[in-house]
Amino acid sequence: MRTVLITGASSGIGEACAELLASENKYRLLLCARRTSKLLELKEKIIKNYPDCDIHVFTLDVRDQIKVKEAFQELPHTWQHIDVLINNAGLSQGLDLIQEASIDDWDRMIDTNLKGLLYVTKHCLPYMENSKNAHIINLGSIAGKEVYLRGNVYCATKHAVDALNKAMRIDLLEKGIKVSSVNPGMVETEFSEVRFKGDKNRAKEVYKDLVPLSAIDIAEIIAFILSRPAHVNINDLLVMPTAQATGTIVKREKE
Repeated sequence: MRTVLITGASSGIGEACAELLASENKYRLLLCARRTSKLLELKEKIIKNYPDCDIHVFTLDVRDQIKVKEAFQELPHTWQHIDVLINNAGLSQGLDLIQEASIDDWDRMIDTNLKGLLYVTKHCLPYMENSKNAHIINLGSIAGKEVYLRGNVYCATKHAVDALNKAMRIDLLEKGIKVSSVNPGMVETEFSEVRFKGDKNRAKEVYKDLVPLSAIDIAEIIAFILSRPAHVNINDLLVMPTAQATGTIVKREKE
């Protein structure tokens, strides 16, 4: 069985990936996120539904470089071989013009989306050295392919992830480690609630009168990427709801 590490596994796409991969009975799950209680709930749910699934969870804030290093050093011996890394942890904070935005919001996005991804990848790679099926999947965004009004720093971090995905593909080629990027458009998860700092009504407006992607849609795509034979690598995949053409052009239809 392949061991899969998923960051930001406590909700949204990370949670959906964990549940779907558990159902396939081909993976051991190594799950981390900031919210310990949510992780434990997820572990309990997976064990209940898929009792044969081998699963280990640990609390981690990917922004903390020292804690990331320590977390890998403290992995139980039976979890020190990793085949797949799904760099899922990420967020957006605010939707403000650059001249009005909060520097704290900028720092949180840069520290999570960019530096956190780098920290985890750096400390995970030694555990992937002996894998014959090593694969890194980075969660990007339509925001990494284009820039839109008020997206500024979030778009910048996702453009950086896009560049890093390409760089990892080059740097890790000789090691035989696959590298893929999945870049979704509008996915209805906690993402917009986090962006708007808990304002559920404002978050709902984002998806009003259209059918967005769901977390399971993205999880199924990731599972497909992982299922490809050894000689196939999907470098870069952009997926949108049918109702969305670009980051900002959508078709809304009232029922």
